Amino acid sequence: MNNQFCYQSSCFCGDVKLTLTGEPEAMAYCHCDSCRRWSAGPVSAFTLWKPENIEITSGKEKIGGFSGNPGSDHETEVSHRKWCKTCGGHIFTEHPVMGVTDVPAAVISSFSFKPGFHVHYQETVQPISDGLPKFKDLPKEAGGSGQQLSE
Repeated sequence: MNNQFCYQSSCFCGDVKLTLTGEPEAMAYCHCDSCRRWSAGPVSAFTLWKPENIEITSGKEKIGGFSGNPGSDHETEVSHRKWCKTCGGHIFTEHPVMGVTDVPAAVISSFSFKPGFHVHYQETVQPISDGLPKFKDLPKEAGGSGQQLSE
């Protein structure tokens, strides 16, 4: 019996669709300026997936993108942010140095988002008291200092 999970994701208008298999490598909140600007919110809820667990099932030709982290002085990698050219809805962000792809939690249908921690909390504009670890930058396993901040 195959117990592998399968989730569907799409842009705002539905022209671009993804199938996600398995479970994400991590689920968390990011408070960095780049993610806040990209998400147009005070905090970004993200899920990280192995690229091989993501399949674009329709609308590949409608995907636009931007590479870089404008205004970011803490990220050494270049992120490849992708969106739908029809509606502008966010689809995913590739992080090649880390070997993962971020799919915003909000665009995954019937997905139970269970964050495990917060990253770049020193940049927060929306403090959140939820008892989860708050990393100044990133966990050590992800190339950060691993330093935690208090709520």
